[in-house]
Parts: sequence; C-alpha cells; structure tokens
Amino acid sequence: MSEVSEARTSPERQGLTPRQARHVRIALSAGIMIAVGAVLVLRLGSTHSVLTLGFYGMALILSGSALVLSRAGRTRWATLVLGVGVAVAIVAEWAVAAMR
Repeated sequence: MSEVSEARTSPERQGLTPRQARHVRIALSAGIMIAVGAVLVLRLGSTHSVLTLGFYGMALILSGSALVLSRAGRTRWATLVLGVGVAVAIVAEWAVAAMR
C-alpha cells in the first residue's frame, strides 16, 4: 500500500515547468524579433514600400507583445499572438508583393 500512496503524492510530470515554458517563449520571441528585423532591413534594401515597413513593423510589435506576455506568465497567449501575428504579417506582405 505504501507504493500506491507514494504514487499519489509524487506524480511524474510531463513536459516543461511553467518557468521553463516562459523562458522558452521569451527566447523564441526575442529570436523572432531579431529575424524579423533582419528581414525588414533586407526587404527595405530591395523595395521601398510603406506597406512592407508596416507589415514588418506590426510583426516586431507583436513579437514584443509576446515577449511581455511571456514575462507576465501568459505563455499560451504569447504563443498565439506570436504565431498568428507573424503569420499574418508574412502572408500580407507576400500578397502585396504578388499584386505587383
């Protein structure tokens, strides 16, 4: 019976701890911000479009927002904001480029 009570008191935990998840999402947000900034510089070198600046600026703002949300412990919202925001910015920029 002692084995059963030990199993109930110390269950095996799967996945990351909340603190580890926050750190992973903070690092991911920072990495995406750096990548978006680099792509913005490259895109502005090849085309001088206000829409391009707006789309990548929006992606930078959303990456920063995800970083702040992660620090506040809202890691699921941070992931949603980061993924959807960057995807919308990339698709919108691609759609504008395809119209030219």
